[in-house]
Amino acid sequence: MVTLSSPDFQALVERLIDQHHVPGLSIALVQGDQVTSAAYGHASLDPPTPCTPDTLFDIASASKSMTAASVALLVEDDERYPAVKYDAVVSRLLPDDFVLPGQEYTDGVTVEDILSHRTGMAGHDLSYLGPQAARPDDARSVTRNLRHLPMAAPIRAKYMYCNMMYTVATHLVEQQSGLPFADYLDDRFFRPLGMSASNLQPQRARARGLGSRIATGHAWDEDAQRYRSFQTPDCPEAQGAGSIITSVNDYIRWVKAMMHHGSPVSAAVFKGLVAPRIIANPGAEDLDPYTSPTLYAAGWEIYYYRGHQVIGHDGAIPGFGSCHFFLPDWKFGGVIVGNAENGNLVASILARRMIDEVLQVPSTDRPDWEEILSTSWASSSEPSEAELREKLCPQLPDPAPPQLPLAAYTGVYEHPGYHRLTVEIRDGALFVDATDRSFGFTLTLDYVGDQTKYIAHLRDYLDGCHILLMAEFELANGRAVRLGVNFEEELETWIWFERA
Repeated sequence: MVTLSSPDFQALVERLIDQHHVPGLSIALVQGDQVTSAAYGHASLDPPTPCTPDTLFDIASASKSMTAASVALLVEDDERYPAVKYDAVVSRLLPDDFVLPGQEYTDGVTVEDILSHRTGMAGHDLSYLGPQAARPDDARSVTRNLRHLPMAAPIRAKYMYCNMMYTVATHLVEQQSGLPFADYLDDRFFRPLGMSASNLQPQRARARGLGSRIATGHAWDEDAQRYRSFQTPDCPEAQGAGSIITSVNDYIRWVKAMMHHGSPVSAAVFKGLVAPRIIANPGAEDLDPYTSPTLYAAGWEIYYYRGHQVIGHDGAIPGFGSCHFFLPDWKFGGVIVGNAENGNLVASILARRMIDEVLQVPSTDRPDWEEILSTSWASSSEPSEAELREKLCPQLPDPAPPQLPLAAYTGVYEHPGYHRLTVEIRDGALFVDATDRSFGFTLTLDYVGDQTKYIAHLRDYLDGCHILLMAEFELANGRAVRLGVNFEEELETWIWFERA
């Protein structure tokens, strides 16, 4: 049995959240039919507010398990939704809306393809527009925009995580059921399971008087040695991919229902949700000790540890990190959430340690999960500026300064799927404000060479996260006419914007 109240466990959690800069963490466990929960640290730092098992968090992609289950209930209901099957072609269920660039994709992608990240569509997370945009996206417009986004692989050839396909799944649910997806979750899951504090989107939680219970998101600023604090935004354009606002005391009820096949999770629904459909890491590189490659099912990831099946899904967005998991054969599961993105790392470390405890692995045989997962997390860093400069201008290690004035590059650039980018001059550099996106960002362009090639410094507008991309202009008659940015590493080509 895992005991959350033991002094050793409390000391471990407090050390991890301090070391990895996670202000607050909540945990709930189900062991057989028994549920226990605990919380540590702060839900908010200003004003100081203690974290509790009833504190509400944005669980990000951990929401996908409920989106997949929403579709699974349609699949199970032959009387009302006979056309909805896992192998049904999506374009026949959403005619005119679900059109992909290539008839073979439109005619071939099935319901289970969109739920298992095997459609051949890259993520394109920077393409869709948030509520702050002049014309915000919603589930239908995100679905209809897919036709303008380049595919990256043949259908079912490769695992590529695509949040948008889960938003497509909610559009399917809405069209078939006649209910807004938020209401569908209420009717089919939250109310039947007694998840009285769970909602889709923070605004819905606030409208129901739960605003004071929502945790504040945080990001650690290493240079300033302080936290950035912000509220999790509403993301109706990304519903289904995330945006469930819940507590561990609520969400453990969902894990328990899955684990015990409790209503609304029948045996048939469970089987459809956890049937493996694609190998997420087919190269089996850098596997954790005693751990199989990961299989993606429908809103759930499956791996085997020491021969025991583990079913779960993580979530991470600016300000929040989470995981939920269960071991069917041991009737043990958990939900762990934190109010910083590193909460995902801390949750993974704790989940692995608790699984060792449940499996009664001798302490001398247990891997050092803190070292293993922290190293893996750190090694997934983006390429350095020097590496990108070498890719852009391998023959120009010390390029001459640009000859054209910055004004030659400014203007409005458009892409049918990525919409509009406006290049302006700010603080003596080329700058793009794209905070109207769902994942809002800015770009500051740093000149590299050849009059056309730049490093794009992308900064997330919420947490200030900084990554580097490559960018290039095409020139004609002394002015820029196209702008390309390598927004998607899965694509062989960049996203090219035409000057308006």
